[in-house]
Amino acid sequence: MVFFELTPVRAFTVYGAQGILFAFLLFLAYKILKRDRKRLNIIFSLYYLFIVMGFLINFVYAPLENDAIVRILNFLANFFIFGAPIFIVVFELILLKSEKVITFPKQLLIILIYEIALFCMIFFVFQPGWGVTLNSETLAPIWSIPFLIYLVLVVTLGTVIPILYFALKISKKFEDEILRKRWKFFIIGVCALFIFMYGIFISNTLDVAIIRTAMGALGLILAIAGGYLIYYGVGKSIEK
Repeated sequence: MVFFELTPVRAFTVYGAQGILFAFLLFLAYKILKRDRKRLNIIFSLYYLFIVMGFLINFVYAPLENDAIVRILNFLANFFIFGAPIFIVVFELILLKSEKVITFPKQLLIILIYEIALFCMIFFVFQPGWGVTLNSETLAPIWSIPFLIYLVLVVTLGTVIPILYFALKISKKFEDEILRKRWKFFIIGVCALFIFMYGIFISNTLDVAIIRTAMGALGLILAIAGGYLIYYGVGKSIEK
């Protein structure tokens, strides 16, 4: 196995910023599952755990030089990270409709449809001009425009719009002012993470060193704040 000497920027982005996020999100998932492992808790924790898995794969492939291996592992990292929001969609649907209406088979169907659409990214990976290439100096992934468009469409239509729509509907159902206020923190949290996510889209497509560095720093703040606000808005309640 051949290893690549990482640039300071690449090392900071992967092992610095993402390393902190990895530990923080893993801690939040642990907190959610520690008190109770009912279905609602498991679904909510899977949002964090999928992102954690994506970061873990990033840690593995970052120093590798083999083009094919890096592309495949990058695909898997993207699959887990951008596959995570579907669990928020299912979580919101359960809060909105109850587990009796959104049964386990329905939950599984929703998750599978989205994840299959996301998995179809694999058809872009090795297509010249359509998928992902590697920066010759840093080996950082560079997304093509077709790959970007496909991923943006799947993620936006499959998770971003539904999450915001269901979040607003749930907010209107709360009669308790304290619960409504805490739910607003949840909405702010998901918005922060969406900004972070679209920032990754732009950063990976433009492949400009200073933008990657800025996104690494800004993304760290957005992701930690967003991850905690989501947890604070609802996670602390379902622990009990």
